[in-house]
Amino acid sequence: AVYRVLHKEEQRRNVRKRPPALRVGANNFEMGSNDMLTPGDDKFSAWRLCIAPMMKRTDRHFRYLVRLISSRARLYTEMITTGAILYGDRDRLLAHDPIEHPLAVQLGGSDIGDLTAAAGIVAAYDYDEINLNCGCPSDRVQSGRFGACLMAQPALVADCVKALRDSMPASTSLSVKLRLGIDDLYNYAYFRDFVGELADAGCRVFHVHARKACLSGFSPAENREIPPLNYGWVYHLKRDFPDIGVILNGGIIRPETIRRHLSRVDGIMIGRHAYADPLAVMTYDRMAYGGPVYPTTRSEIVRRYLPYIERERSRGVPLKRMSRHLLNLFQGQVGAKRWRRHLTHYAAAENAGAEIVRAALACVGNPNAGPARVIDDYYGTAH
Repeated sequence: AVYRVLHKEEQRRNVRKRPPALRVGANNFEMGSNDMLTPGDDKFSAWRLCIAPMMKRTDRHFRYLVRLISSRARLYTEMITTGAILYGDRDRLLAHDPIEHPLAVQLGGSDIGDLTAAAGIVAAYDYDEINLNCGCPSDRVQSGRFGACLMAQPALVADCVKALRDSMPASTSLSVKLRLGIDDLYNYAYFRDFVGELADAGCRVFHVHARKACLSGFSPAENREIPPLNYGWVYHLKRDFPDIGVILNGGIIRPETIRRHLSRVDGIMIGRHAYADPLAVMTYDRMAYGGPVYPTTRSEIVRRYLPYIERERSRGVPLKRMSRHLLNLFQGQVGAKRWRRHLTHYAAAENAGAEIVRAALACVGNPNAGPARVIDDYYGTAH
């Protein structure tokens, strides 16, 4: 047991070491002027702001909520395995509201026959994009032979990409989500050649989590934090492949960094922070797309979400499946704890409906002004 603990600590120290830089600059961030995208590069503008696929988070109820906050962000489902689509409840997995567009489904799988069959089913649900998962490092995903472990098999992934592209409608985009590498397969040349092989097979958009994945010894949460970020490799990829879309994922929290990233890549993908503070997506939208963003309050978004809750409740969907996505909406605001406590306590009741959320809004009031006054701030500017 002592050996296992010491071995894992040694792994952590080794993984934290930064990879060799390709360009001179602090943390591989600054690059030369030749690496900047020229104004008007809009071939991949539909991917300028993406909300990452997140298990147990980006279901249709959360996606509807995000669409009330940003009309332009590209939304992604949770990862759905090909087996679940072929043999499970397809409507539960794939049904969505038209308001969610632009919308992508992320597939997990590596069997070519299953992938093409699943893509055929997805086509009937009118998704704008199919994304192939080559980036998830969890043990469960590895046991199914998909996710990050596929980065060790570029020929197989290229065959999957070609088969998907040939079986999909031309109007549906195909993308791949991947890491910089896995375990010992971690050098820029391998990463670049992996992407090049998939591009030759027909993939034109790549979502790159700017870390390596460690397939043993680390949990998925640790794989999101411990391996160091290396944005330089992602910037360099765009320079090497100017005709593909390169979307940067990983560690993007501060809104003021977004424009800097977008001068070097085609888009950014926000993950956990979009869930931890949903209204921050409004600021990300403004930074990514520019133009006016009409400020709104948290309570206004809740009120616009209420008709959706009522509609879904009439179809038998329990309130807690929707209200759980509202828990972080008042993050950092006066009364946020009362808001979360009220929803958590009352939304679990079998007959709970929209009235529970309306009552929760009163809980966010200024205690000195009475519960009718909901304390909100306008989110028109970055923190």
